[in-house]
Amino acid sequence: MTMIRCISPVNGEVYAERPAMPLELANQAVAQARLAQKSWAKRPLDERVKLVLAGVARLNEMVDEVVPELAWQMGRPVRYGGEFKGFNERSNYVASIAADALKPLVVEESDRFERRIEREPHGVVFVIAPWNYPYMTAINTVAPALMAGNTVVLKHASQTILVGERMVRAFVEAGVPADVFQNLFLDHETTAALIAARSFDFINFTGSVEGGRSIERAAAGTFTGLGLELGGKDPGYVMADADLDAAVDTLMDGATYNSGQCCCGIERIYVHESLYDAFVEKSVAWVSNYKLGNPLDAETTLGPMANKRFAATVRNQIADAVSKGAKALIDPKLFPQDDGGAYLAPQILVDVDHSMEFMREETFGPAVGIMKVKNDAQAIELMNDSQYGLTVSLWTKDAERAARIGAELETGTVFMNRADYLDPALCWTGVKETGRGGSLSVLGFHNLTRPKSYHLKKATA
Repeated sequence: MTMIRCISPVNGEVYAERPAMPLELANQAVAQARLAQKSWAKRPLDERVKLVLAGVARLNEMVDEVVPELAWQMGRPVRYGGEFKGFNERSNYVASIAADALKPLVVEESDRFERRIEREPHGVVFVIAPWNYPYMTAINTVAPALMAGNTVVLKHASQTILVGERMVRAFVEAGVPADVFQNLFLDHETTAALIAARSFDFINFTGSVEGGRSIERAAAGTFTGLGLELGGKDPGYVMADADLDAAVDTLMDGATYNSGQCCCGIERIYVHESLYDAFVEKSVAWVSNYKLGNPLDAETTLGPMANKRFAATVRNQIADAVSKGAKALIDPKLFPQDDGGAYLAPQILVDVDHSMEFMREETFGPAVGIMKVKNDAQAIELMNDSQYGLTVSLWTKDAERAARIGAELETGTVFMNRADYLDPALCWTGVKETGRGGSLSVLGFHNLTRPKSYHLKKATA
């Protein structure tokens, strides 16, 4: 029997494990979801919305279980209280717009014709969720999918193996039927077999670029709808008129929070030459104040990375950049807890360029490169010099300038004077190898439903 295991970054030991579900049983679970979907969709929308929000509320009651479990599973310090703020914000927002997002688009309603476009649920939605923000990334799809009348099958990353269990338990205890929202423990082979067999009507995957390619390969020829949120290498650009202290505070937090393990984390920063030296000096001081340590310790502000192999990738990128001329500015003596494994000290690199993997490939760790630029044109060229495109963070007092620059950037979201945030009223989307589709906002509901047209010609006397 194949076991799916979570190796805790806290101590390197097995924290939780579950047997992988055989394909036969997985097929039965999906069949139950499909059977339950029609009756679920027939329930009034406001009833589905209330049940989803009841599930959210029930999960909030589990805070004392959820927060330490996250620390054990993926290393986020308990002092940050889990993901409830964003989890609740996103759930409540999609609930508030569900009726408008799903209402029919009436083209004509006359004595001769009724012509309208309605939104119909896909059927069974498969959510494959990542480990870095396991509750928030899952709820982005789970909440609107259920509200729209789909049933949901959830598969979580092995690193956060208990999250799916917690979510489903909360929702079922709140009244969502068990067949409507299910958590399955699946290995890669069974997952691919289910997708290839067209078991699902829509698939949402958040994870690596290679993981997205695997999903596409498995789904080839099935015509199953896909939503893919993949890698990122998000840039920040600090212009000469920026609020320097605010830029340092936000961009350094965006680069290092959650040990840098955020799809929209800041991984490269371009600073106008007039502010460059001051920005670098302040950034080094900001990052040096972290306390790296056991995430279960309330004093810890920076926990371990989720797995020692993720930390190894960051170390290798840093070492490669330094060998090519980059300079590391954070004194390793400040972080004696760096054990060469999952516990990794934060780092800032200067004298970097785009010939280095560190400035091209996703780092996904508490390390950032800073480059000096002369003008907007150079910054735009560098920000676009990436195979990824999720968000950019522009720092200026001139909103028109930010919008003008934003129009030239190949990205899903343009931020001005903020970073590393997901606004549930806006579509969360990316370009290039960051993926396809979009979640949240009205468009998120549209992606989780299909249009159905009605052209009704009325009988005449």
